[in-house]
Amino acid sequence: MENTNDTSQDVINFTQNEVLINMPQNSMEVQVITIVLALLICGVGIAGNIMVVLVVLRTKHMMTPTNCYLVSLAIADLIVLLAAGLPNISEVVDSWIYGYAGCLCITYLQYLGINVSSCSITAFTIERYIAICHSIKAQFICTVSRAKRIISFVWIFTSLYCMMWLFLVDTNKTVYANGVLVSCGYRVSRNLYMPIYFLDLSLFYVLPLIVAVVLYSLIARILSMSPLSTNLNGNSEGSIHQGCSSSTVKVLGKTNKGAVTSRKQVTKMLAVVVIIFALLWMPYRTLVVVNSFMDPPYLNTWFLLFCRFCIYTNSAINPIIYNLMSQKFRASFKKLCKGNGQDPEKVTKYNVPVYYSVMKDSSRESPEQTEVNFTDKCGNTGTMFSVA
Repeated sequence: MENTNDTSQDVINFTQNEVLINMPQNSMEVQVITIVLALLICGVGIAGNIMVVLVVLRTKHMMTPTNCYLVSLAIADLIVLLAAGLPNISEVVDSWIYGYAGCLCITYLQYLGINVSSCSITAFTIERYIAICHSIKAQFICTVSRAKRIISFVWIFTSLYCMMWLFLVDTNKTVYANGVLVSCGYRVSRNLYMPIYFLDLSLFYVLPLIVAVVLYSLIARILSMSPLSTNLNGNSEGSIHQGCSSSTVKVLGKTNKGAVTSRKQVTKMLAVVVIIFALLWMPYRTLVVVNSFMDPPYLNTWFLLFCRFCIYTNSAINPIIYNLMSQKFRASFKKLCKGNGQDPEKVTKYNVPVYYSVMKDSSRESPEQTEVNFTDKCGNTGTMFSVA
């Protein structure tokens, strides 16, 4: 995360003729608000993201490609909260207390978490597009094993990309009349870092949002057409259901209508995550751009505090969104909180919508899918529903 205080100078050399000013202190209001909000947001965010990781890793039916990306996002958000949110509490009260090694590691982890979260959002956006707009290909492309490989690549790439910050920051000391202020800042002039900030802005904010806008627009167009639901409800005499009893057609129609509704629900949830990401990161990203052309830069204390807490909120709010908009996550969260509750398969068997893709029987060889066959009273016409 960008160091907003201009601390690029080294220890100020002074002579006996120079008059030193007192060390600047944050007001009591700033300190109290920072401590209270940071503890509240970070506490909720850390607990929530840990719960996301646990319910996905410990619950078999929750291990889906989309949820794998959400686990990656949750771990990245945990890093942001631990490396940016909590150190901010001590920094606003006192000077930098973590030393040179802490300056390097914390700065590195901040950028690692921020960049991985952006890449994870882009990854699950692309995965949703393939799953909905290219459902046949998705049976072979959108698999858990492939998701794990993509996530591994994202973490390796961002880990290497962020290593440059280990060479770009340092602890700086400023001498005042009543003491020495230690801060974690830039090695050289702040202006030399602008190309890096604009590269970050392009790769991890602008580009992901462009991809999200384009792909979610295509997804919305496909879902609004609802071809699956229309075919099954409006044409009971279609080729798939010839020879079937009316009760069988009704079951199939209800099943696929639920599938379309479920896909819309999950897509809406992920779209909300992307929108909140765009909105909460906008103040900070805008400040970086504006300060690139302003001299001196705009460093209002309250606005800087607002930008920081927007970032912390973005890392803390996703588990709340999952709980509000996903039946599966809500049921799994409840079970995790209760400890030894009901079996998660039983909890979600009838109450939680599942995703289905209608395919011919010839596609049964897909190893990643759970198959449910509806062939009773339908002669030789078999339709297989693959649980996504």
